[in-house]
Amino acid sequence: MPITFRILQKYGLVYVRYEGRARLTDTTAAFAEYVAHPNFRPGQKQLVDLSALTGWDGDFLELMKIQAMKIEALASAGIQTMLVYYAPTPIGFELSQLALKSWDGLDGLVALVQQSELGCLTLLGTPETSFAQLLENAG
Repeated sequence: MPITFRILQKYGLVYVRYEGRARLTDTTAAFAEYVAHPNFRPGQKQLVDLSALTGWDGDFLELMKIQAMKIEALASAGIQTMLVYYAPTPIGFELSQLALKSWDGLDGLVALVQQSELGCLTLLGTPETSFAQLLENAG
């Protein structure tokens, strides 16, 4: 599966990484696995790393389905969730913009895009300066 996630409990953060060509049905499956994980909590910040994304399947219907699942799971009980997309490449930036548009007008989610690791980590309030450091320090 070209999508993986790791819950970093120390930071109340989930690190999501896409590699290769994304199939949005894989995203749906990974998100369902995340929500079923014993360490899942509404309100966990999301860091979505699109740096290794090479393409996606263009399944807009599945994209809307995933976004609906996310809003239901992440913004439940009035808890606000921050999503930060790391999109340093044109394809990553394009997909992040589609995701941002799908959040327009919805309460409970704050979605932002950054093109540097440091920018992402600063927004998320972590002291690390790289994702490698973040993952290493999270234990």
